[in-house]
Amino acid sequence: MTAWITRTAVTLACTLPCLVIADEFSFQDVIDKAEALAAKSWQAPPQVPRFLQELSYHDYQGIRFKPERTLWLDGDSQFGVMLIPPGLFYHHAVRINVIDGDQTEPLNFDKSLFDYPNAELEKLVPADLGYAGFKLTFPFTEPDAANQFLVFAGASYYRAVGRDNNFGLSGRGIAVNTGLPSGEEFPAFVEFWLEKPDADADSLTFYGLLDGRSLTGAYRFEVRPGDETGLEVSSVLFPRQDIQLAGVAPLTSMFYYGENTLRPDGEWRPEVHDSDGLLVHDGATDEWLWRPLNNPAALSMDYFSVGQVRGFGLLQRDADFRSYMDAEAGYDTRPSAWVEPEDDWGPGHVVLTQLPTPDETNDNIVAFWAPESPLQGKHSYRFDYRVRFGNADLAREPLARARDSFLGDGQRVGGGDAEGAVRIIVDFAGGPLDELDADAPVTSQVAALEDGELLEHFVEYLPPLQRWRLSMLVRPATDRALSVRALLREGEEALSETWTYQLLPGSDILQAIR
Repeated sequence: MTAWITRTAVTLACTLPCLVIADEFSFQDVIDKAEALAAKSWQAPPQVPRFLQELSYHDYQGIRFKPERTLWLDGDSQFGVMLIPPGLFYHHAVRINVIDGDQTEPLNFDKSLFDYPNAELEKLVPADLGYAGFKLTFPFTEPDAANQFLVFAGASYYRAVGRDNNFGLSGRGIAVNTGLPSGEEFPAFVEFWLEKPDADADSLTFYGLLDGRSLTGAYRFEVRPGDETGLEVSSVLFPRQDIQLAGVAPLTSMFYYGENTLRPDGEWRPEVHDSDGLLVHDGATDEWLWRPLNNPAALSMDYFSVGQVRGFGLLQRDADFRSYMDAEAGYDTRPSAWVEPEDDWGPGHVVLTQLPTPDETNDNIVAFWAPESPLQGKHSYRFDYRVRFGNADLAREPLARARDSFLGDGQRVGGGDAEGAVRIIVDFAGGPLDELDADAPVTSQVAALEDGELLEHFVEYLPPLQRWRLSMLVRPATDRALSVRALLREGEEALSETWTYQLLPGSDILQAIR
């Protein structure tokens, strides 16, 4: 955690009465607001009228911001701001301010900025409703284009894309007690300040004030769109009370089914997911760990201990359209996201929470970093980090990566003849593997955990795919999870990331083979 930043007041030496020149708006102003807010009892933000909350999806989508009214469109900035109306998922408005030079002005609600699906709805919308959030635009495709690349709306959620991506997974300001029996809290951004950028600026800075039952927070974001869109994030948190599980830099995504799961009855698409795995880089051991995602039968939480987290992210490694065959959803173009701390956060855990979902409409995957010790009330904490959104190679991992993971019955042709066992296939490519000859002495290091029995494992080169395949046959203990860790080596040198997987006893594959 970094040290506190300090604020300096600018004064003129003069005789009485002394003239004091006020500071321009700064991050410290947001920190001061968050600290003052933490000293008060939490008050839920006022709800928008019920008829807006009860709008159908179709009617809410019919309230459309007029592109020609985009903020800064008539100026010389490359960036633009489009505004989001409250309603449906967005139950409260947020205050939005614009910083232009040394002037800071509130952005008052203007219902004429929107087209409405019918005159009756337009008439009911209050003149002082407010906005639910904002979208930022930038010319990705051509000089005069206004391509949306970042959206802030709903609690502390935001979504971002790189140049070649469609929107998919989300980031959040903070996660509180995600997956715990006590129930999750959803702190929300309640106010934003947007700095108008210069004409030649390739980045935009804005600030957010967060408030929730258990804590407040001050955030500074500097976003730079491009092939990869990056956000430099500074956050200062003020817990009102002790927080059992605080999730720093959380990422939220969706995994319905994939190559490592059974296909639901009636589904024709090969795979459906926004992300297919969690990647973790532990700086203390320099281990890179890959966990394919799953749609569990019940809530599943995994804690990956890291002495010094160098990075973690939810990735969409499979970017082949043929893996999804869905021209409308475009899962092959969904972005990956990678979080890198700016300094040493100390020991902690990368937590992966996976919830069951019956379809693709629910975000059921959450990943975040949690400090080893819970955050304490009446203290302050600072976390600075970078989040990048783009294609799956944004982690810059030097080792070979798991490209495909398949699981099936270990007692059938092509799987084996071991009753109650699971055949696991993992294909690796990239990194040092690409420099090896097909007859190189590549070996596997495999461990079956949870008292599982490792029956066999071997490595072979696949000429058609130019990959190295690790095949494992593992029998989980009775009524225990299937839990495996594996990597490829040449002698004592690790060639690949560590592939790790877990299936709980109620998982569809385990039920199918028993």
